[in-house]
Amino acid sequence: MPVPLEAVMDHTHTHNPSGRRELQMARSMCWHCSSEVTGEYFCERCVKVQPVSKDVDYFTCLGFPRRLSIDQQRLEAKFYEMSRAFHPDFFQGKTPEEQTISLANSALLNTAYRTLRDPIQRAEYLLDLEAGAVKEIRTTPPADLFEEILELQDTLEEYRSADRTSAAGQQLRTKLQDEQQTLERRKTDMETHLQRLFAEWDALQDRGEATDAARATRDKILKQMREILSNRTYVKNIVNDLVATIS
Repeated sequence: MPVPLEAVMDHTHTHNPSGRRELQMARSMCWHCSSEVTGEYFCERCVKVQPVSKDVDYFTCLGFPRRLSIDQQRLEAKFYEMSRAFHPDFFQGKTPEEQTISLANSALLNTAYRTLRDPIQRAEYLLDLEAGAVKEIRTTPPADLFEEILELQDTLEEYRSADRTSAAGQQLRTKLQDEQQTLERRKTDMETHLQRLFAEWDALQDRGEATDAARATRDKILKQMREILSNRTYVKNIVNDLVATIS
């Protein structure tokens, strides 16, 4: 049995001592009664659900600062709290306008949650917000892997044209499996480096400095993250190609 909308509202208020929810709405006036709406899920006067602004970033949507270390339990709890407020099942008997808003809010919330719960997607999304562009799409091997990748591609081509049941084919397969493990270790090293950069970013943001030195450090961290994410994607694609070829 669906929970009454009023009960959902009461539940969400218990999590915020101020009685205000920090989620930003698409407009400052209620679409239904034109009352002032100040960051509420619902209009206080007519109790109609309000649309979440498409300009609200996913961090703000779920009530988190722009940090790269997120408490997963807190993130999940916030997601389920807001899901109960916006779930379309609660709006089946409501007006078409309310049903449309509920669906749109739920879709945005689901996308925000899927993005922020994954560390790599979270970093790529933050880069998009802070640097104005997603990670660069790398089409050539990273400099430190250039020779290794060229040799690997030659081995892949040789394996594809070889008799895979022959001794030579089996040797090539073993070589490719070794290369796969090497690249997977490289990818793990990149992710470890990313974790260090995540900690540096969060510490810089927590200090809240607005000096030229702080801005230079910020830009340096973003640049390093973009480069590593780009390299990681390239290596991940090579590994996927390897797995598909030798499986």
